Amino acid sequence: MNFLRVSLTSGRFAAALAIASITTTMLTACAPAVSLNAAEDSNNPGCAEVMVRLPDKVDLQQRRNTDAQSTAAWGEPASVLLRCGIPPVDVSTLPCVTVQDIDWLVDDSKAPSYRFITFARTPATEIIVDSKSVSGSSVLDELASATANGKVSRRCQ
Repeated sequence: MNFLRVSLTSGRFAAALAIASITTTMLTACAPAVSLNAAEDSNNPGCAEVMVRLPDKVDLQQRRNTDAQSTAAWGEPASVLLRCGIPPVDVSTLPCVTVQDIDWLVDDSKAPSYRFITFARTPATEIIVDSKSVSGSSVLDELASATANGKVSRRCQ
């Protein structure tokens, strides 16, 4: 009879453990996604190449779920945003910097939020960085291999 009691108790414990595990998984999956707008050319196959190469962490910020195609976000609150498929930029008056052989236009008009746009690259990618939380140069360095694919029509001068 004691064996039956132990067996029944063990069964209840296992069931409770399973329910707790499922509940934890559901709560984690219910974390709010970062709301972004997909870029015009977000369905470009080149964007799929970018997305599969994105790291789980950028400048120590954990990657989060987003609600739009070819987008990514890192940090809580989001301090790095990425959108692939924006219109390519071949001519600009914005400063251009090169990080790991990728040319980026730098828009500092909303500093301390900086917008980096791949220059003369298709598909084009933009990265928005909150410089109060992360380093723009670190972010570009860590995302270089993910954003390196695609056609390059010009270089920074």
